[in-house]
Amino acid sequence: MRPGLLGRCALALGFLLMSGLAGSAGPQARAAQIGSFVWAGQGAEFGGFSALHLSPDGRQIIALSDHGAWITGQITRDAGVITAISAGPMVRLHDPSGTALPIRDRDSEGLTADGAGGYFVSFEGKTRIMRYDAAGMALETLPRAPEFATLARNNGLESLTRAPDGTLYTVPEQPGAADQPLAVYLFRGGVWQSGGTIARRGTFLPVDAAFGPDGRFYLLERQFLGLGGFASRLRRFQPGPDGLTDEVTLFQTDPGDHDNLEGLAIWRDATGLRATMISDNNFTILFRTELVEMRLPD
Repeated sequence: MRPGLLGRCALALGFLLMSGLAGSAGPQARAAQIGSFVWAGQGAEFGGFSALHLSPDGRQIIALSDHGAWITGQITRDAGVITAISAGPMVRLHDPSGTALPIRDRDSEGLTADGAGGYFVSFEGKTRIMRYDAAGMALETLPRAPEFATLARNNGLESLTRAPDGTLYTVPEQPGAADQPLAVYLFRGGVWQSGGTIARRGTFLPVDAAFGPDGRFYLLERQFLGLGGFASRLRRFQPGPDGLTDEVTLFQTDPGDHDNLEGLAIWRDATGLRATMISDNNFTILFRTELVEMRLPD
């Protein structure tokens, strides 16, 4: 999702006054940045990345654009830090008839593996979740929860992840009132059900989610501050019969530290847990496609 930069710049001062660690809660655990890498891809369709999938070893990457396309590639690291990404061309997602998604239907925002070689993709605009094969061909469209019809066009299913037991989790970006908790929806057994809520902390909004190899749920959030830029936050939760509990804030960046981080992957290397995030450059020269990696505490 792309914030309306010009329309919101006038609100920058007010947002700045509401920003900072005062908006966070729960135990704090220390995460450390490993490095960042600016990915300078080729072609007019490169960019706009809103979701990310990495292989369990962190070497294979799939990045999903919010223009209904994805790109796959190989990450090279030196001493654990990204030094290069080699990738093929952007590949358009197609509808069940084999036609590339039209502009009005292609605002793809969330991505998660289906456990069978394909991927689930969530969309804003025409709110839905579809399953694709590895070539970008549609396999099915999941039924819609009735609540999805109430989501604003640009505040829908930004985050999507699949639990180890196969349950899909999504947290819509639109929270309602400022003090209203974030709704969690689960898809299991062919039906949608409530997954409880997550407390909203400050003016941050959810942009992606991921299950880690530790079985815990991670939520990436963004705060837009107009001319102040973007701040990012990562929270971790323990899923269980009472919903998502044991909230821990792993990090919260200062405004302008990074670009518009929207995609999240959690994985483990020989030294521990990592979070890899990718930014949406909004297809403008004002922003970069940046990959940021953090070491996370166990």
